[in-house]
Amino acid sequence: MSASTSSAGEPTVPLSDERAALDILTKTVFGLWDTVNNLTRLRPTKRDRYRVTIFGSARVDPNHWVYAAVRDTAAELTRLGCDIVTGGGPGLMQAANEGVKLADPDGTQQQSVGIRVELPFEQDVNAFVTQAFEHKTFFTRLHHFVLVSDAFIVTPGGIGTVLETLMVWQLLQVRHLHDTPLILAGHFWDGLLDWARAVMLKPDAPLISPGDLNIPQILPDGPSIVRAVREHHARWKAKQG
Repeated sequence: MSASTSSAGEPTVPLSDERAALDILTKTVFGLWDTVNNLTRLRPTKRDRYRVTIFGSARVDPNHWVYAAVRDTAAELTRLGCDIVTGGGPGLMQAANEGVKLADPDGTQQQSVGIRVELPFEQDVNAFVTQAFEHKTFFTRLHHFVLVSDAFIVTPGGIGTVLETLMVWQLLQVRHLHDTPLILAGHFWDGLLDWARAVMLKPDAPLISPGDLNIPQILPDGPSIVRAVREHHARWKAKQG
């Protein structure tokens, strides 16, 4: 083999040639993404688990009424036959995972899943997660949420929760996700839709379609959320045969 030729017959590139080395790295990363995208096209012929992802703040104290509301809603969804998926951290993520424990103390019926990301804080998965996944980047973590979820519920949260919400909203808008409820819990999120309606739908320069604002459902409380998920869950079960 020539010193200037690789085993694949391609010319070698010295690291001192930074432009060529960067070009190889860029093409390789894009190639890896193509591989991952192809792998995620694979789906089981039949699915026996319906999973609801609950997004929400890591900062809400367990003594806050919102914590109890999220916990109790997750418990009702567990009794309905849903696995619960969260970011695995504290706050409202913990509340949702605790709801699974409340409804299924032995953990024999439904799964309580946490999909984590490495951070300099929030190091430990919360105590109510029974199946944990760890990611090094938000990119892969968000992709994981999308792959495993049949419905999304968004409880009060900050910047991270907004990121998660807008990603799912956009995937539904461009039809990369289909028939997947995106439920915004309570009136906390009214302002987000009001802003989108006022700023993105200006008559002189509309930036979205009016129907885009109908993608997320704002539901006022736990019982209405459970009813919406129950209806979707029933349709999902019918499709499974």
